[in-house]
Amino acid sequence: MTSSTDYTPPAVWTWNKESGGRFANINRPISGATHQKELPIGRHPLQLYSLGTPNGVKVTVMLEELLALGHSGAEYDAWLIQIGNGDQFGSGFVDANPNSKIPALVDRSGPTPIRVFESASILMYLAEKFGAFLPTEIPARTECLSWLFWQMGSAPYLGGGFGHFYAYAPSKIEYAIDRFAMETKRQLDVLDKRLANNTYIAGETYTIADIAIWPWYGALAKGVLYGAGEFLQVKEYTHVQRWADAIAQRPAVRRGRMVNRTFGEPSSQLHERHDASDFDTKTQDKVSPAS
Repeated sequence: MTSSTDYTPPAVWTWNKESGGRFANINRPISGATHQKELPIGRHPLQLYSLGTPNGVKVTVMLEELLALGHSGAEYDAWLIQIGNGDQFGSGFVDANPNSKIPALVDRSGPTPIRVFESASILMYLAEKFGAFLPTEIPARTECLSWLFWQMGSAPYLGGGFGHFYAYAPSKIEYAIDRFAMETKRQLDVLDKRLANNTYIAGETYTIADIAIWPWYGALAKGVLYGAGEFLQVKEYTHVQRWADAIAQRPAVRRGRMVNRTFGEPSSQLHERHDASDFDTKTQDKVSPAS
């Protein structure tokens, strides 16, 4: 591994070695399928192909929240996509999401299946389909969407930036960790100041902005994400702490964060979800919201 002090970029970058780190085996500079594999299809109108990462949790929480409101059309099958095994490069998944990233949703409720990819796009699609968690008045809707897209623009610094160099990179690079830690703390400060005078991210109403931001920054605030709570001194963001705890106590959130989860306590994992009764075998009410 070349150190950070003696590397000079070549005139033309070439892919001639693994990138190193935890995800080296699935990182590549080209797109498309690596193997033929069709996606399974369950009995519900909505078919979700995902993993219980923060981006995946956004969608399962949204679906469980919709069901909690009584939207029976939001019933869904959640199929596990093991990204460490390269499932996202199967031909069926690439058809659902040419970017080969989870989550991917296929809506089969109409005559022609509709694919939806990118987590914010899925949240907006579901919010508009069911008329929930997205304000209709222009000022409130605009505020909600501004924060939704804030999350989409900010999370890469938290995940691919701070998280990668702090937790997953094969060597610790002080400059990279310092740079992304600074940006992550700035983002937490943005949220903390916003939540100082607002119950939820977009105002006084729970929306898809909260559903999108909580799996990333809620987990970070509770010291779960990357185990970086002490390093980033997350407890000083008291308004984020209050908000993160409140969201975590919602029953639909507690169910949603279990779906497609493959880590943590066994009782917190529901690898696939095909019916509401699937939760009956789990003890989600005993699972700590921060676990």
